[in-house]
Amino acid sequence: MGSGPFQQLEQGLTPIFLPLHDSNPVRHIRFPYVNYGLIGLTSLVFIVQTILPARLNDDLAINFGLIPVVVRDVFPQPLPWLPDQVPLVTYAFLHADWLHLLSNMLFLFIFGDNVEDALGHVKYLLFYLVSAALAALAHTLIFPDSMGPLIGASGAVAGVLGAYAVLYPFARVFVLARIVWLVPLPLPAIWMLGVWFATQLFYAFAGSNEPVAWWAHIGGVVAGAVLVLLLKRREVPLFGGR
Repeated sequence: MGSGPFQQLEQGLTPIFLPLHDSNPVRHIRFPYVNYGLIGLTSLVFIVQTILPARLNDDLAINFGLIPVVVRDVFPQPLPWLPDQVPLVTYAFLHADWLHLLSNMLFLFIFGDNVEDALGHVKYLLFYLVSAALAALAHTLIFPDSMGPLIGASGAVAGVLGAYAVLYPFARVFVLARIVWLVPLPLPAIWMLGVWFATQLFYAFAGSNEPVAWWAHIGGVVAGAVLVLLLKRREVPLFGGR
């Protein structure tokens, strides 16, 4: 995808471990409908993307993806009626391909319900959208002159992972890891998420040719870890999951 000077920058979580599920039941809500609603809405948007002709799909990424030079008002918004700051959120609902979508939604499905449980429905929705915006701003801060539209939910999902690591570092997560062969392993969440975060830091500082927004991931994790301290229910302890 791409049009003129705008080249699409794909954003994916690129997991070292593939999470399968966690042993961490919800305690304060009956059903995480906001989390499932976000998964459903994001998936619906992608289905629409797949139906559109390639040119219109490109336009969708340019108009609603996060373009740093547009957010900074260096270049005009492609859609004159759209406020420059709206793509700080809308970019998180667009994806490049099925693998991009499914990897993000898998992480959100496994970890998002517990974060919604700890925050409550309304605060969780606010948390998700603000995490997406702060992840996008982190990307913009590092690449202020970029004209490529950033798309994908992984900045927001990284915020969910940051919150989960603060709330439930000792919860057991069953992951699929490659140790010669693919092996299912039960690991404390902090191990899995810690290795994932260290990988993001390594590639961000070492440089990578992969079309992945490493700094958006890092910004999302930090944003989520801080926001959850402000938004969580008082009765939910930190550093739990044992």
